[in-house]
Amino acid sequence: MQIGPYSLKNNLILAPMAGITDLPFRQLCKQLGAGMAVSEMISSNSLLWGSEKTKRRANHTGETEPRSVQIAGADPHLLAKAAQHNAENGAQIIDINMGCPAKKICKVMAGSALLTDEGLVRKILDAVVNAIDIPVTLKIRTGWDKNHKNGVRIAQIAEQAGVQAIAVHGRTRACGFGGEAEYDTIAEIKATVKIPVIANGDICSPEKAKFVLEYTSADAVMIGRAAMGYPWIFREIKHFLKTGELYPPPNLTEIRDTLLAHLNTIYQFYGEYTGVRMARKHLSWYTKGQPHGAIFRNTVNRVESSLEQINLTQAFFDVQPHINKSPLPLIH
Repeated sequence: MQIGPYSLKNNLILAPMAGITDLPFRQLCKQLGAGMAVSEMISSNSLLWGSEKTKRRANHTGETEPRSVQIAGADPHLLAKAAQHNAENGAQIIDINMGCPAKKICKVMAGSALLTDEGLVRKILDAVVNAIDIPVTLKIRTGWDKNHKNGVRIAQIAEQAGVQAIAVHGRTRACGFGGEAEYDTIAEIKATVKIPVIANGDICSPEKAKFVLEYTSADAVMIGRAAMGYPWIFREIKHFLKTGELYPPPNLTEIRDTLLAHLNTIYQFYGEYTGVRMARKHLSWYTKGQPHGAIFRNTVNRVESSLEQINLTQAFFDVQPHINKSPLPLIH
């Protein structure tokens, strides 16, 4: 999988997800097999670039290459400026968001709302590609509703503009995340353009990844929600694609150790106050389906310090069956 000068170590990519694909999570997914991870989207509004939230989203300290940053907006000039700003601050690939279905994004004609205006899409892509000398990629949906699937046309516009890869979520904007993703449009896009095509949507297992790659002939798959609380999915898909055999799922000891290490990086990255609050969602995802998980989540989501979260997490796993009882040092 090649994007501009960057040769990815495999064709498995972590999807950009607001509030989730921060630096600690991107690094963890890369360590567990993702060939690339795309940042949370950064607004093209320059008034926000100085905020702590935006600065954290643009933080690539120590991140494994290539560093891909997603930008969002609807004004070609502002998006070009945002691309330049992020390129100057460490981004090696700029991804443009034309796939987000969230109402607060679409109501300002950004994200997947842009698919309704092919002329504006062309202006945006031309402006961003011409503004920077690093690769530009694009994330889209199949169209804005089931009666207006223009994903193929958008992909052709992107290729003509010099975009170097396109990720396609197999749903329209109107679908949101409901129903099942369809892959026929992705296959049609792949058959139409020569740039790399990345298939996205409902890829939640090694078998599904293999099916989607074969069905669409896509160059790569992009995984989003399935990685939340289960970053091992990249390791498992990578192994299955290589050998045809299923990789054993992580045991409770590995889940515990990975979670504790992930919590530590969250606290270091965000600081105590914000880190504790950011950790809550991950604690919920990692422990989903575990015995007594609901009671644990109800308790751990109420505490206010990282040390309390760590101690409660260790205690939770200590009472799980088949856990390795070897003592762990407390993480501060």
